[in-house]
Amino acid sequence: MQSATSNSLAVNIGPSGRAIAQPIDVDLLQALYQHTSLERVSSAQYLAMSLWFLERELRGFASFFKNESLSEQEHGFIFAKYMIARGQTVELDEVSKPIQEWETVQELVSLSFQMEADVTTSVQQLYSLAERSNDTRTTVFLDPVIDEQIKAEDEMAYLLGKVKFANNDPSALFIIDNELNKN
Repeated sequence: MQSATSNSLAVNIGPSGRAIAQPIDVDLLQALYQHTSLERVSSAQYLAMSLWFLERELRGFASFFKNESLSEQEHGFIFAKYMIARGQTVELDEVSKPIQEWETVQELVSLSFQMEADVTTSVQQLYSLAERSNDTRTTVFLDPVIDEQIKAEDEMAYLLGKVKFANNDPSALFIIDNELNKN
């Protein structure tokens, strides 16, 4: 962190060159980078899931997972914007190739639920790190993220429950697909 002076006022400058009011703890910043990567990986995985459903003529599921992909991409962008607002330079990791093959719809939706649970865990860890470093700015930033994440986890659990109940019956899966296509 640098300091710029003008008329004997010291202004802290972050790595991006922006003025900052409070530096971010190094461990918290690394966790924010990792979470941003997790959002980007989730986006790529949801896109692969959407394509898998499209290949099987399940357009409702495909649309649902395409929207999930776009949502995760937006979440990653929101975290990047937050870091920039805090004077940081955003470091992006490579996004690994997503899984592209599943045996059943239930296997795919189970992975989706686990991904949402992993994102929730990551956000909770960020919150804990922010609290430990007395970074109220970050806890305030994370509050609505946690609310949204709880809703996303609930929605995925609901879809998983429906898919489990369908028990891989094509007729039941087409009904779920049709419901998803209407949303």
